[in-house]
Amino acid sequence: MKTHLFTALLALVCGFAGAAIWSLSGLGNGQTRDYLVANPEVLPEMAAALQQRESEGRLAEVADAVDSPFPGAVLGNPQGSRTLVKFTDYGCTYCRAAEADVQKLIAADPDLRVVVREWPIFDGSEGAARMALAAAKQGRYPQFYTAMFELGPPSPETVEAAAQQAGLDLAAARSYAASEAVTRELAQNMGLAQQLGFTGTPSWVSGEQIFQGAVGYEALAEAVAADEPA
Repeated sequence: MKTHLFTALLALVCGFAGAAIWSLSGLGNGQTRDYLVANPEVLPEMAAALQQRESEGRLAEVADAVDSPFPGAVLGNPQGSRTLVKFTDYGCTYCRAAEADVQKLIAADPDLRVVVREWPIFDGSEGAARMALAAAKQGRYPQFYTAMFELGPPSPETVEAAAQQAGLDLAAARSYAASEAVTRELAQNMGLAQQLGFTGTPSWVSGEQIFQGAVGYEALAEAVAADEPA
């Protein structure tokens, strides 16, 4: 009975990873239990490996769409051979905190292309995301993006101020921000984020790696360095 309970628990925690241990090691249930009890640190390692494998599988299905920016919504070198994708929201304090790391990466690597996917999930953020894509249409995306984060949480006032600071044609920008093209882009970004298993912003894609949160400069730099040009 205990063996059956242990097997069920193992399957719940580690999914198919538990089966891999039996098939690769040739150990019986009792021996496997003894090994895992003596080495409990293996369980989170197995779970992490399984999660990474599943993430890579999800990314493989949408990689081209994720890496293909909305025209103009790019920071750094638009023709760079290394790509970092950032799913972002102007109302997200962690996204704002991560900006210094992103700018440091761009300054350190002239071959880095940062594809920004506007994903407004906080209340009041959609207007800023729409205006950002309108700025991209006018070739002023980096200017608006930077100004929006500098001006603080999104509101009609800060969005207007960022648009003016970025030098946008305001009438054209307002019209394009309400367009079907922008609506489709925001819907696509939400779908991509959900398919990749993201639960919040900022979220990142670099090469075959996907991760979430304000992970810091070193983690981002390591992920970008692993994305060697083909």
